[in-house]
This record gives sequence, C-alpha cells and structure tokens, in this order.
Amino acid sequence: MKKMLKLLVLGCGLMMWTALPAFSDEPGPPPPPSNHGAGGNQGTAGAPIDGGLGILFAIGAAYGGKKYLASKKGKKKNPALPEKI
Repeated sequence: MKKMLKLLVLGCGLMMWTALPAFSDEPGPPPPPSNHGAGGNQGTAGAPIDGGLGILFAIGAAYGGKKYLASKKGKKKNPALPEKI
C-alpha cells in the first residue's frame, strides 16, 4: 500500500510538472519589426546538420566494422565463459 501511494504521488507530481507550462500566463513573443519581410519573406535559416551527421555515421560505421573484424578474428574472448579443455 505504501508503494502504491508513492507511485500515485509521483505520477500526479510528474503530470502537474509537465502540464504547468501549458497553463502559465506568459506573454507570447514580441511582434516582428516593421521592416520585416521588406525584401521578401525569407523565413528563418536552419542549422546545417548534414555534415555533422555524415561524420557521425562514418565514425559509427568504422567502430562497428572494427568490432565485427575483432569478433571474427577471435581477439576478444569473454572472460566470464569457461575455456574448453
């Protein structure tokens, strides 16, 4: 019963914590300046992520390949398993 009460209090607390920003009375963002979009509305520029993702994928593939080759060569043995005699 004590465990159930703790879970109930924790669940209610988490729901209130996540719902609180939705009910706050914060003002919205300020209006854009008067000359906004004078040269055509170009929108916002996003951050370029393709270069970083390519590097991340390349490093991951190299690491995975290294692990695969090491497992094929049998260099890494599991010390928890007993050796066969």
